[in-house]
Amino acid sequence: MSIAELLSDPAAWAALVTLIVMEVVLGIDNLVFVAIVSNKVAEPRRSQVRRTGIGLALILRLALLSMIAWIVGLTQPVFDLGLAGPPGAHGVPSFETAFSVRDLILAAGGLFLIWKATSEIHQTMSGGGHGDAGVAAKAALGFGAAIVQILALDMVFSIDSILTAVGMTDELPVMIAAVIIAVGLMLLAADPLAEFINRNPTVVMLALGFLLMIGAVLIAEGFGAHVPKGYIYTAMAFSAAVEALNIAARRRREARRDIEGES
Repeated sequence: MSIAELLSDPAAWAALVTLIVMEVVLGIDNLVFVAIVSNKVAEPRRSQVRRTGIGLALILRLALLSMIAWIVGLTQPVFDLGLAGPPGAHGVPSFETAFSVRDLILAAGGLFLIWKATSEIHQTMSGGGHGDAGVAAKAALGFGAAIVQILALDMVFSIDSILTAVGMTDELPVMIAAVIIAVGLMLLAADPLAEFINRNPTVVMLALGFLLMIGAVLIAEGFGAHVPKGYIYTAMAFSAAVEALNIAARRRREARRDIEGES
């Protein structure tokens, strides 16, 4: 279908809006990771890390879109353990034993997320901290190392989102437009989100908890146990709302103490 035909096709516009929403929602996980990793870099280069990481992520996704046939082929099983999982609903095994390249990538990405979140939580609990104080207390993460970590995880999320997009539309221009718009929105939100996390240490622990949960979900998906994304994002939204109330209450108490101190 030509570009002119796509522009006049209501179904193409509906697919574009749906894909943008899907890419933005799936990008939340990636954005939280980018915020945490970039905040480990020395202050003058944090914004540059975010822009570079997200910009390279856009190039990566566009490159993967140009290889859709290869990406779709990643869902074909490459080996089977030959084991039967315990029966689930209707007698169907609750996990698969035949693994595709996509399954292996998801499982590896989940393990990486769990390792990263666990190491950050350990550093926080042992007194390393986050934000400006944490960076001053411990050698900051290098620019190159931060970019490599961002791209490694974006590879996992990119493959998963592209496979989902293929099931929603066959039009490559629609997919490309959705990716560009969604990544542009991520770029706009990256700095405010990272600065908010950096100003609120308790939010860091909440974000790391999100990464642990996402890592576990990726591993489950790699083993064929589908976890509805709606449950995950509802839990994240509820936790974020509770934390927002905690932050508001804490700021009210601090303002009250300041007023009482002045009087």
